[in-house]
This record gives sequence, structure tokens and C-alpha cells, in this order.
Amino acid sequence: MLARVQTFSIDGLEPRPVVVEVDVRPGLPSFTIVGLGDLAVRESRERVRAALGNQGFELPQRRITVNLAPASLPKGGPGFDLAIAVGLLSASGQAPGVDLGTVAVVGELSLGGVVRPGRGALVVAEGARAAGLTAIVLPREQRDEAGLVPDVAVRAVGTLREAVEALGRPGRDDRRSSPEEAPVARTTDVPDLADVRGQLLARRGLEVAAAGGHSLLLVGPPGTGKTMLARRLPGLLPPMRTTEALEVTRIHSVCGLHDGAGLVAERPFRAPHHGTSAAGLVGGGTVARPGEITLAHRGVLFLDELPEFRRDALEALRQPLEDGRVVLVRQGRTRAFPSRTMLVAAANPCPCGHHGTGRCRCGPQDLERYRRKLSGPLLDRIDLHVSCPRPSAEEISGDPAEPTATVLARVQAARDFRAERRTGSGPRRIEADLLPAAAARLERAYLGGTLSARGRARVLRLARTVADLDASGSIATGHLDEALYLRQHVARDDEAAAA
Repeated sequence: MLARVQTFSIDGLEPRPVVVEVDVRPGLPSFTIVGLGDLAVRESRERVRAALGNQGFELPQRRITVNLAPASLPKGGPGFDLAIAVGLLSASGQAPGVDLGTVAVVGELSLGGVVRPGRGALVVAEGARAAGLTAIVLPREQRDEAGLVPDVAVRAVGTLREAVEALGRPGRDDRRSSPEEAPVARTTDVPDLADVRGQLLARRGLEVAAAGGHSLLLVGPPGTGKTMLARRLPGLLPPMRTTEALEVTRIHSVCGLHDGAGLVAERPFRAPHHGTSAAGLVGGGTVARPGEITLAHRGVLFLDELPEFRRDALEALRQPLEDGRVVLVRQGRTRAFPSRTMLVAAANPCPCGHHGTGRCRCGPQDLERYRRKLSGPLLDRIDLHVSCPRPSAEEISGDPAEPTATVLARVQAARDFRAERRTGSGPRRIEADLLPAAAARLERAYLGGTLSARGRARVLRLARTVADLDASGSIATGHLDEALYLRQHVARDDEAAAA
């Protein structure tokens, strides 16, 4: 007898429909799984065999063949266990009356028959809706996550026997409505910017970066607050809207980082170790998986000790930072991962970290070798280059500076002003907002050779953000000068130290 069960395989970040075909016929007892499955799929035989016995069912002493169609699609992971077990029970007549035509079944089985949660419940539910299925059977722990997808009934189960009962009684469906398009409330406290003493220029750079979504490089001696500043940047970003939260939840669910409790409320903050490979940063591997830049989508990617990262890993970030996505080709298949993230990096000015002071013992060759670790094209893609000098004793012992809430209000006002400005005037080039004096100032900076064509465009974007913070429709000379200063401040400090 033949039974067919609908399930899904996750390919990158996309759900791929898979039909589990189970054939039970007379012959020598055997249990074969075909369909280009990996080792975890092939081991499903032993998990299903034990789960059936411990749940009070019998493994038919017949010839059992399981096909995962389409056979050309590579499949991995233990998420096919429950579908295989249900199909086997249906084909052997032990689960009469189950509805397998319009229901997707996904879940891992323990030897005792307990259904365990896996990766990508949200993605699987989206795949079920796209395939026209009406319900999905999945582990109880992932009910809230799958329930974020409208028009798909959720049947959450804890054991194999409960799954069979749920397939036979559709009345247990748990239907959810579509989330409203509104900001997602934050659930945890974020570090406060008031904890950072001094660093007025770096705080301003952080505010401008948050208002315009710019990348930022902080350069300064050890212990001056570079990491503290970076970790407070997510708190300066407005709450994610529902569509953004769904994107982040989908990525974290596929990567096994989501606890299954509904939408991810906080903007991601990823801080990988400097030993991370290129595949770890941008994604890759034999089976293409998202990297850190995708895990930081709609949030912040923080690279501490930037020159200590492998050069090939840093160079791999160049295109994703420009395009907002990573395109990988593996095994003849193309996969695209989103990477709209804010890059924040921190670096010391020299190997010992005390360049420009009497404590520095680095020679010219040491400095040149250290700085050659960062290529010009990569640095050119970072909008703000801000130094973080050692704070004075008065700044450390003084009153706390502005808290996160105050700066966030200005950032939100700037973003609202930008949205209103774009709505009112329609598509418009930033150059059109330049006042004549500002345009002449930008032209002199470009002709002086201090800016590349890309750098000129990024200075324009920075100046537009500074003007938005001032609620100004035009870009004045002061806005442009501040943008140039924020982008070139580290270079100016280096020239002063050399002199």
C-alpha cells in the first residue's frame, strides 16, 4: 500500500516542497530510504523504528521503501522523521482516516516517540501557505512561531500518537491572524548610552550612523569605550516593524537561533570573533548557510579588532555591504541571503594601541604592516571614520551624558523627517538639496583628491543625514563640513601625530 505525506526541506532560506512516499508491500523485511538524503535522513530508520514501538505501534515485517521526492533535491536534517512515521502508519493500515492531502507534517522523533522541535518552523509554515495547504502538524514548542503565518492552521503535537490523532481530528486546529504592520515592542533592556563618559565626537558619530543607517569605524587606544559605544547602537535604532521582524525571525529560525516564542523583538547584534573565516562572515560551506552578516540583517554587525580579521574574510564583505545581499553558488544552485546590516568596526591605531603617545614602541614598518591589513576599497565603503581618544579624568568623573532615550528621540525624528521629505517631493537626487556654497565646498574636496567617487557619494549621504537631524530640507555648508569631518577625522589625527 502507498501513502503520501507533504513536508518541506529548507534550501538556504527558502522552503522546498517534499513529498514523502511510503510503500509497504510483501517481501523480505527491509527499510530503505531513497531521495538524496544526508546521514541524518538515513538514520531516520532507527529513530522511526524505535518511536513506533514505544508509542504502541508496530513496524510492519514487510518490504518498506521511503522515497523523498523530488529525488534531485538534496535533503538534510532529522525533520522528516514525523512525516516518514505517519506515512508508514497510514500505508500499513494502523492510522485509518488520517488527512494527508492538505496537511504538512514536520518534526524530529526521539526514540520514545516524542516530537522534537527543529529549524525553520516559520519558513515551513510559509511554504505550506504558498503550496495551498490548509494546516501544518509540528512540535508543540513551535506553535507560536508557525502561528505568525496567516491562513495556515497549526496542529501542535508532543508525541507521535498525538500527531496521528491530530491528523484524524482537524477540529484541533489553532488558527492565527496576520500580525499588524506596526513597530514590534522591545522585550529587554538595552545598554544605556549614558554609561559612556566622554567621547563626544564618537557619540555624535553613533547618532549620525543610527539616523542614516551608515557604517562606522571607531579608532582609538584600548579601553577608551569603542566596544561600549558599539554595543549601545542597537538601542539607538527605532523598533523593527512587523515586516522587518518577520525577516529577522525567518533567518534566526532557519539557523536554529530562535526559541520559537513568536517574533524576534530586538534588532540583532552580532559580534563574531576575529578568527572567523570568510564563510563564517558572509555564508557558504558545502551546503550554503547564512553567515554573520545575514544573521545581523536589520541590525548591527560589530567587528572588534578589525585588523586582526583575515584579509580574505574582510574583502568578502565588500559586495554584500554594497548590494545588501549575499549571492552564493553551491552544487550548481544559486542562493541569495539578505544582508542589510549596519557595520560597526573598532580598531587600535597601531599594533600596541598607543600610537601618537610616548608609550608607543611601534616603528614605521610595524605601522605600515598593521595598516596594510585593511584595504583601501574596504575602508572606502565605511562611511564614518571617528577617533576615540583617551577620555580625561574630568570626563570620567563628571556627570553622565545624554541617555539612550534622548538620542533615540532625535534619531526617530530625523528618520520621520526623511520619510516625510521623500513623500512630499517624490524621487530626488541628493545633489539637488545642496546649497551653492555647499556644492562648491564638496567640489573642492573632490578635486583635492581626498575623496573617491564612492567617497563623494557617501559624504553626500552623510551630509543629508546631518541635515535631517537638523530638520533641514537643504544641505548647508555646515552640514557638509561635519560630514567631511566625520568621514576623515581619523586620517586628520594620523597626519597630526606624524607632524
